[in-house]
Order: sequence, then C-alpha cells, then structure tokens
Amino acid sequence: MAQPIETIAQLFYTAAEKNLPDALAAKRNGVYEPISHAEIVARVERLALAMAARGLKPGDRVAFMSENRPEWAIADYACAILGTPDVTIYATLNAEQAAYILKDSQSRWVLCSTREQLDKVLAHWDELPALEAAVLIDGELPAVTGRNLFLWSDLQREGLAMEARRPEVRAWGEQRKASDILTLIYTSGTTGDPKGAILTHGNLVSNVLAGRATVANITDNERALSFLPLTHIFERMAGHFLWFHVGASIYYAESVSTVAADMLEVRPTLMASVPRIYEKIFAKIYDTVSSGSFIKRLIFHWAMLAGRQAVPYLLKGQEPPSWKGMWYRTAKAVVFEKIRQRTGGRLKIAVSGGAPLGGKIMEFFWILGIPILEGYGLTETSPIITVNRFGEVIPGCVGRPLYKEWNGRPFVKIAEDGEILCQGPNIMVGYWNNEKATQEAIDADGYFHTGDIGHFDDEGRLYITDRKKELLVTSGGKKVAPQPIENQLKVDKYISQAVLIGDQRNFITALIVPNFDSLVRWAGYKKIAFKSHAELIKNPLVVAKVGSRVERVNEHLSNYERVKKIVLLDQEMTLEGGQLTPSLKVKRRVVNQMYADQIEGMYTELKG
Repeated sequence: MAQPIETIAQLFYTAAEKNLPDALAAKRNGVYEPISHAEIVARVERLALAMAARGLKPGDRVAFMSENRPEWAIADYACAILGTPDVTIYATLNAEQAAYILKDSQSRWVLCSTREQLDKVLAHWDELPALEAAVLIDGELPAVTGRNLFLWSDLQREGLAMEARRPEVRAWGEQRKASDILTLIYTSGTTGDPKGAILTHGNLVSNVLAGRATVANITDNERALSFLPLTHIFERMAGHFLWFHVGASIYYAESVSTVAADMLEVRPTLMASVPRIYEKIFAKIYDTVSSGSFIKRLIFHWAMLAGRQAVPYLLKGQEPPSWKGMWYRTAKAVVFEKIRQRTGGRLKIAVSGGAPLGGKIMEFFWILGIPILEGYGLTETSPIITVNRFGEVIPGCVGRPLYKEWNGRPFVKIAEDGEILCQGPNIMVGYWNNEKATQEAIDADGYFHTGDIGHFDDEGRLYITDRKKELLVTSGGKKVAPQPIENQLKVDKYISQAVLIGDQRNFITALIVPNFDSLVRWAGYKKIAFKSHAELIKNPLVVAKVGSRVERVNEHLSNYERVKKIVLLDQEMTLEGGQLTPSLKVKRRVVNQMYADQIEGMYTELKG
C-alpha cells in the first residue's frame, strides 16, 4: 500500500516517478527547452547537497527573488527536502520593500534570478545582519568585495562532485514532518507593513490533496501554462505543487504580457489565473468582434444568443436539450471553436482565484467551451477554502468548502457580522515574528478570520459580498460593497478598470480607466480629434459616452449604490505603477492617495 503523502518532500518524489520527458519547460533563446523528471530530481538533490555543504541547516531561511523559471521550482523542492523554509519575494518589489522582508525573515541566503534582483540586495546588505550569501542564477557576478556571492552553476557543479551522496538527500526528505515550516509568504501589505504567513508542509499538502479531489477530468497527459508569480500562494499551490502532483507538464510563460502567444505555442489543457487575465481576454475578444464587419458582428451576436440559451445546462454538466442543443452546437462549430483555438484549442480546466470573477465573464468562457472553476481563499489558508465543482457551477458563487467539517467542527462558518471564518489543516501557524497580528487573525477557537464578508445558500455554497475593510460606508450610514459593482462596470466594452469611491462621503463616485481600443474606434466614428489618450478623455462627448455606460449599470442598483460622478484616467492601473497588488487587486489606499485631487474634484464640483 502506498505511503500517504504528508510532506512536500514526499509529494516531490512520488510525482517524479511519473518520469515525464517535459516535467518542466522554459524558453531559452526563443525555444521551449524541456526538463525531465529524472533531471529535475538530479538538480534538486545536487542543490540540496551544495547548500548543506555550505552550512545551511534545517530551520534556516532562504529567500527567493526571481521570476517564474525552472530554477525557482528546483530551489523550492531542495529547500523543502533540506528543511530550510523559503521566503518568497515578488520580483517586482523595489529594493526597500525586498530588504524589509529579508530583514524581517532573517534570511541567511537569497537566490536572485538576475543582476537587477541582486542589485536590490546589494543596495541594502548592510541593513541585513542575518544575510550571509547571495546566489545569482543568470549573468555575471559583480566585482564587490566583502560579500559572499556565488553562481547557481557553481552550486550545481559542487553538488555534481558529490553525486555518490545523492541518496542521502532522499533520506533527509524522509525526516521532514507535516508540522515542519515549509515557507514564509508575505502578504501584500496594503494596510501596513507586510506580514509573513507561516505555512507548513502539512498546510500545503492538505490543500493539494483536497484540491485534487475536487477537480475531475485530469488525465496522464496534461499540460499547464504557468504565468502567475510563483510567489503568489494560488500559483504556488495550484500551478506548482498541484500540477506537479497530478503529473502535468508545466511550461513557464515568458511573462504575463506574452501569455496570448505562449498559449498558442504551449496549447495548455490546464490553467490557473486571477480574474484580471480573464477580463483582458474577454475585452480583447469583444474588441476584435466590434472592429469586424457588420456580418461578422451579426454572426457573433447570434452565436452568443445561442450560448446564453445553453449556458444554464452547461454549468450543470448537462447537454442543452432539443433545439437549444442543436443551435448551440452549430454556434460552437461556426464561431466559438475559432475563438477557443486562440487559447491553443485544448483548455479543459481553467481555475480562477485571488479575487471575485464577474458572473458574465465566467458564463462567457463556459459558452466558449473553456470551463472556469472559481475558488476562494487567502495566503493564510494555503489558499483554497471553497471551490466550485463540475456540475454545480453558479456564476458569482465560489463553491462549497473543501470539507464540511474538520475535527468535528464546521470547516467554514459565518460570524455574526457576516465575516467568513475557517479552521482546518490548511490554516497557517501564524505570522512570523508578529504575535499580536497572529492573535488578531486566529481566535481562541482556532478559527482564522478572513476579513471577507459572505453567506451560504441553502445548498451550502458560499457567496462573497466584499472585503470587511473595503466596504464603503457613506456619510448617511449606507454600506456599499464596491467589488460587485466594479465587476459589473468592467464587463462593459468601453471600461477596462473601475474603482468606486465613497467612504464617509454622501454619495458614490468612480475612477474609470476606459478600454482605449474600443473608445478610440468610437471616437473615430464620431470624428473626434485628439493627439493623446489624456486629451481624448477630456472631451465632453467622451465623458458622456462612458457616463452612459455607467448608467446602464446604475439602472440595476439601489439609489445609494449608484455612481453619481466619474473621472476618466488616461493610464491603466498597474503593478509597476503601485496601484495593484502582485495578485492584480486594487490597492484602494494607494489609489485614494494617488488620485486625491481628482476625487476631491468630483465632490467639490457637485457640492457647488
């Protein structure tokens, strides 16, 4: 009888027995180069030997500052086997932010993908008393004295020189326990300094195994495209550990901006993403349709009508009956299959997490023949708490909990104020070096307080209404949940991003980034002259056009929820610009500060 998997070390060696020729693959010089399971095991064990020989021991922290690449995965498994918790740092953080995490975690080593990442470390090394060494994966080491710097290739050579000792590494892996700390993942820090969630081997393994049990249709020949940062808990669990566990080949996208091209080349069957990526694909398809001929637009809208008739059945795992089924199958063959081919034509499971996914967008992908399963969770919960299962998908619902009960108590429950609470094998140990924050997050009964507001339906399915701290409370005392309204706005073809404003104000307003592809085309039809996006959004006709699209959403809202005034922005809110978290959620405090003048202008103008 197979030994139950309790640690990531066990998961790694069990998965490697599948012996795929392309367990991992990344592009070098424009071509995907596959790495077999056997080669991955060799590189992991050589790295672990070299790290141990250089003095790293169980419990020492090793930080990663790298984009997605095979070396990230190899280092992660080596640390898991060796017992050195890794501290994952987003490659997009600036030097000061990265230094804060390195110092707080007391990391002894840091692995840097490029000189750009290494330079961030060198700029603050004197402030990091625990840091002993930095490893550079790509490039040449700088001529710096008094710093212990070495190359990734050096570690692999050192490990190769100890090839005969590789069986020792597997023995180290067998010493690991479910309670051992696997990783420290620092939260985005939108409301203060980042906090390091302490996650164990058992936390992640429980989530991998429970997640696998909820996802049907996985075979032995899956291929996944990995493009969310591996530092993000959703990609770490699903796009890294889970896909490896099920024996999928994992191909790394060159970057988020190349995903469309990478999908055509990789032709994935599995994908994990945050809603922002699905929103962009949705907007691009609609924009392409809008720019087509009248006949093409007519055919697309006919097909969508057929899809809307069929989608209630598709979400339940049923074939649409009689003429609805015939109509949809025709539409699928004539229209939707061509669109689906732009994703590689083989996607059969797409998972969405990290933020709420708009119901219309979920339905659209199901109509295309790309089923999206939405889940819910947080870094501190490893991350999945609930997930939709095939046959019971409801747009706007994040599914049923992974377990009904754990140790005789509800796995998930709703507090009196509507907050979602969770206890179980996936809940973090606490926050690193921060007992006060730990006690605030995990109550005396062991329930983690998510900070999200939600409710169950009669079938035990969870709905998220908003973040507890993000509810807008108007000066009249009305509580407005911004995310559902923002999601409705973003579905419109003229709107790319929307952020609601209104906390402690007497009405709701919104900052809106238009979808400039659609807006520029409309301006051309109207013969509106402009030299830049900044000039375009100042045109009263343009403001009125976007305002009319907002009114379409307002019609379905209560009076106190309606957007009374908008400001158009000429630049998209981005991670690099500081307005989005690494998981592409809006940093509301930053946005409020960055656009303070525009926000005040909306309220001053209406007061006058």
